[in-house]
Amino acid sequence: MSSSLPVLVIGAGAGGLGAARTLHDAGVPVLVIEARDRIGGRAHTVLSPRGDPIDHGCGWLHSATENPMVAIAQREGFTIDRSTPPWQRRSATPGFGEADQAAFGAAIDRFDERLVEARGDADRPASAMLEPGNRWNPLIDAVSTWYSGAELDLVSAVDLDRYDDNGRNWRVREGYGRLVETLARDLDIRLGVRAETVRHDGRTVLVETSAGTIEASAVVVALPSAVLAAGALRFHPALPDKIEAADALPLGLADKLYFQLEDADRFESDRAVFGRTDTRRTASYTLRPYGLAQVECYFGGALAQDLERDGEPGFVEFALDELSALYGSDMRRRLTALPMTLWGREPESLGSYSYARPGMALMRERLGEPVDERLFFAGEAVSPTHYSTAHGAYLTGIEAARRIVAARHGEIAA
Repeated sequence: MSSSLPVLVIGAGAGGLGAARTLHDAGVPVLVIEARDRIGGRAHTVLSPRGDPIDHGCGWLHSATENPMVAIAQREGFTIDRSTPPWQRRSATPGFGEADQAAFGAAIDRFDERLVEARGDADRPASAMLEPGNRWNPLIDAVSTWYSGAELDLVSAVDLDRYDDNGRNWRVREGYGRLVETLARDLDIRLGVRAETVRHDGRTVLVETSAGTIEASAVVVALPSAVLAAGALRFHPALPDKIEAADALPLGLADKLYFQLEDADRFESDRAVFGRTDTRRTASYTLRPYGLAQVECYFGGALAQDLERDGEPGFVEFALDELSALYGSDMRRRLTALPMTLWGREPESLGSYSYARPGMALMRERLGEPVDERLFFAGEAVSPTHYSTAHGAYLTGIEAARRIVAARHGEIAA
């Protein structure tokens, strides 16, 4: 591997920045290109009209006590909120009493137990783990649309069971997107440059981009699986195994909408609410996150896909209908919608986070395998156990970078 040419990283999300940061700190010349006009990928923090940070993308430090982003947040002086997440507390949903909540919790526990009991069996849709006829199945399916961005019949049971979550979930008060941005410090990043073709049949790797051709010693592809599956980046020679793997790991869809809330003191802070408990086509709501005068609305799966067809107004009207049904028609005048990101419409993402189709869980490993120790792949879809998270993407970027450094020294990465 040539040491005079830079390593090219395609994509400035958590995976790409994790790779570039590791290479830079190891003294390896590295260049990052990003098609967007910003860094962070699916980690994206904006400010509300009142100056409060809002995460349009990822917002939680999942498995926080094992999450490497926590140490980065502490080093960079971010404020970490270690309070219990709203969804791990008693629901504030009107009419959803303690007995019903206990029954729903028991149904979720039994679903999880069936996932464990099925280990070693042939893979099936995760919906096969539902107890037939259980009244809470629609709500469990709704949770799947927020958790996986897809309904349970689309999701691999094996893949769902492989996800490693220790139950500790913290937040970054200044925004997760802002935290991911700190990884870019001192890196050579070119925004608005789209990679089009990767030619890897010569002595070096040539990447044709919207701004010309870049010659590199190695390339880290850190693009969402849906973008790869769509053929937005071409490879010469072709890599059909990679495209097949990416297609087996589609991006589910989860969209957030925030409302500014007037007369917010009427509501408790950081309380979770289901729009409905009898259907999978419902949103979840967090009342007054961080104690702010806001409502966070979370939509997933087929519901989010359908609402994206009508754009932001469809999300706003759906949320207003559900919240008004819960709290009365007066809620409509209390709520002012803030701009949102429609992740399914974003050509650089085409969705939110990956799930594996039934029978396809091992495609994560296939997608992550290097090609000739010159093409490397990073991103949350590559992580077998921390997929769908920013820290999972970050760790895959670090691993790709370590392999490149080892190859430069003629070693085998541990």
